[in-house]
Amino acid sequence: MALNNPVISFYNKRIWVIGASSGIGLACTKDFLSHGAKVAISARRADVLHEINDAYPSDQVIALPIDARNSADLNSAYNTIKDAWGGIDLMVFVSGVYHPMRADNFDLSNAKEIIDLNVLGPMSACSTVLPDFISTHSGGIAIVSSVAGYSGLPKALAYGPSKAAMINFCENLYYDLKPYGISVYMINPGFVATDATANNDFHMPALISPERASEYILDGIQAGKFDIHFPKRFSFFLKFLRILPYPVYFYLLKKFIKI
Repeated sequence: MALNNPVISFYNKRIWVIGASSGIGLACTKDFLSHGAKVAISARRADVLHEINDAYPSDQVIALPIDARNSADLNSAYNTIKDAWGGIDLMVFVSGVYHPMRADNFDLSNAKEIIDLNVLGPMSACSTVLPDFISTHSGGIAIVSSVAGYSGLPKALAYGPSKAAMINFCENLYYDLKPYGISVYMINPGFVATDATANNDFHMPALISPERASEYILDGIQAGKFDIHFPKRFSFFLKFLRILPYPVYFYLLKKFIKI
């Protein structure tokens, strides 16, 4: 059942993609643009953003290099978008950081970096756009979390909790924003072949490309889904694990997820 209003077309929609320079964010950016959307692209890698900007009409793309952990950067970028387009229809937050981590190599500085970007980053971005969305009773917020947030998984000692926080955050956002007509999209990918996963030293089941991930995301947004998770053969298995008693959960985790 669709919990958000379906999006008939992305044509001429004003979309802000935060984390647009690589991986899922870059793939989504290209797909939104191919559908005729106007896309503001943000990330730290200014060179990549300007390459994208140069490849499309000047009135279709705005390149806004920022550090998504910096509220001042977010506010400045958003004001630039409003000056150019009057506002946005959808914010897509993709930026994130991943460091494989287990208890025997726990690194607090890396954990803080993960929480800072993966949790406080999307919260800061939401605080930037929410006042306008609420005042106009319009807009949409899409946050890319991860199936790693469903339950505890190996090598995700800090990453998993950061994504669990975003799942909870999206659930709260949806409940609070539904009366205002604001859409919320909770996006939970499985393993996607990106720079972040390239250094994993274990088999990644049901690995997909960023382009395939983008297809799932755009299809889910157009269908009005709140819970956009993929690929289903992997995400449904992890959803199933989370409802099991812990003795069964830990047994199956060790048997089927060999990390």
